[in-house]
Amino acid sequence: MIGAVLAGGRSRRFGGDKLLVRIDGKPLILHTIERLELARGIDRVVIIPSRENTDRIQALGYDILVDTLMIGPIGGIYTALSLGDVFVVAGDMPLIVPDFIDFIIDVFQRAKKPACVPRWANGYLEPLHAAYSQDFLPLLGEKIEGGNYAINQAVRESDSCYVDIDELPEEWRGSLFNVNTRGDVGKLMGRNV
Repeated sequence: MIGAVLAGGRSRRFGGDKLLVRIDGKPLILHTIERLELARGIDRVVIIPSRENTDRIQALGYDILVDTLMIGPIGGIYTALSLGDVFVVAGDMPLIVPDFIDFIIDVFQRAKKPACVPRWANGYLEPLHAAYSQDFLPLLGEKIEGGNYAINQAVRESDSCYVDIDELPEEWRGSLFNVNTRGDVGKLMGRNV
């Protein structure tokens, strides 16, 4: 399965390009990519940048596929699905757990559903740490064409499978941590990133 790293955000809350902020000597996004590469179910990693940050992201040396839609995560997922089935993560998730990724991929492959998304007990979804089938593409296309860019709504309207986070090992929850502010970078210091 292809690991697709979304890198198209504008980092407004962060106040700069957070994906290239250095943590323990390397850009934040590289922490995400390196952990994604450790998952046994991931065969190849592709970064999905926006046009605005293509040059900076391309310098990292990974395959890229530019998200030209510029409509948020739904556009990045839509772009990635042109390559086939994908496991999508946000580029600002430096603590992803390879075993959690493999677990989701295993559930996804057995379920044969359009998507397999982690879900909290309160119903909150984690669509940027999830597996998607290329079969999900037509529904996303309809949503995009209709101007509805909410990926959560598209997931809920499809026949997706869910992984209940509260029933999983506690240590896997760190996988869902993402960096939104400079304070979040501070939380990473001293951790085994």
